[in-house]
Amino acid sequence: MSQFFKMPVMSHVSELRKRLIAVAVVFAIGMIGGMIVSPRLFGYLKSVPPASGMTWNAFSPWDGIQMYMTLSVVLAMVVTLPFALQQLWAFVKKGLSAHEQAATLRYIPFSLGCLIVGLSFGYYVVFPLSFSFVTSVSERMSLVETYGVSHYFRFMFNIVIPVAVAFELPIVVMFLTGIGILTPQKLHKMRRVAYLILVIVSTAITPPDFLSAFIVLIPLVILYEGSVWLSRGVFRRREARMGLANAHANPS
Repeated sequence: MSQFFKMPVMSHVSELRKRLIAVAVVFAIGMIGGMIVSPRLFGYLKSVPPASGMTWNAFSPWDGIQMYMTLSVVLAMVVTLPFALQQLWAFVKKGLSAHEQAATLRYIPFSLGCLIVGLSFGYYVVFPLSFSFVTSVSERMSLVETYGVSHYFRFMFNIVIPVAVAFELPIVVMFLTGIGILTPQKLHKMRRVAYLILVIVSTAITPPDFLSAFIVLIPLVILYEGSVWLSRGVFRRREARMGLANAHANPS
């Protein structure tokens, strides 16, 4: 760690600039790939429920290019995320011990996996529930459902992205426990507050009915309890390492 802090400030700035440029290059390559794949992804999204059989309208000359670029950006972000995390790890690893370096590096694939699972759950479970509810309300009010493509995607992203972010909870808890900010005891004490927050989140991203909110609340609670369980393991290993380090530093 001392080596990291002894480096001149300009060396840190120069290294950070190089890594940010590398991330930007990978993002640009991801954008190019996203532009190639976007039409196929767009066609897939139109072919599966709840969009199958639906007519998407363009209410602005920019709607088509906006959706094309939005899908390209989303795909580029998914591709760039693991590389960006690896670059972040490479930037801070000089201030970490060998064990902390290995532990932090393991978070990267798990973070990507949690993101993919969260996106899948949000799109295939939460989004259809929400869309079914709002369309049923429109039908009861005898409204003609004419959807703009930009409105449809905005509605979808407003639901799917928060769910995907929520699925990163175990990784965040493990990381904060590993660096000593969180402990299993703190997580246990804040359980009631955490459950209240999860109820608010599940209610906010789902239709205003009990069943939909409950369906979303269950995996969120499981994620939190799983985070507490993982935190215990990380905390025990951290305490053991610190105890061993103190024993070597102060031999009897």
